Amino acid sequence: MNTDLMFSRASDEWETPQYFFDELDAEFDFALDVAATMENRKCVNYIGGDHPMAVADALDVPWAHIVGGRACWMNPPYSKCYAFMHKASLESGRGATIVALVPSRTDTRWWHQFVWNATLNKLRPGVEVRFVRGRLKFGEGKNSAPFPSVVVIFRPAA
Repeated sequence: MNTDLMFSRASDEWETPQYFFDELDAEFDFALDVAATMENRKCVNYIGGDHPMAVADALDVPWAHIVGGRACWMNPPYSKCYAFMHKASLESGRGATIVALVPSRTDTRWWHQFVWNATLNKLRPGVEVRFVRGRLKFGEGKNSAPFPSVVVIFRPAA
């Protein structure tokens, strides 16, 4: 298997497998894909650089306001996981539910800052984690990803 592309900047965007998204969409009824392009979006409404209404930078747009209490789907560019996980944490505090598909990198700064509280040895409030069994095949890829994935759910504070 040639992994050069998988580990390069050219592979920063990993299109969510449709069956995987569909299972989560049946549960959450997503209103918005917050990190997409016209080609790889999973929802009719999306935020991305090629959006016809120039809604380009998801990190500068208030997701909770757009979805009005509904859920957002997020499979961010993996080089920007910290920024997107930070934004997801903020937007859940504003009333949105964000369901994120990200690499399972439990050793990273973003994991410990937004998902896991190492001091208390438990998940942060309002956060749920679902580890994905096996490795996903993204987009039209023939091979599985070279990394495990995890679904992190940010729920609004009660």
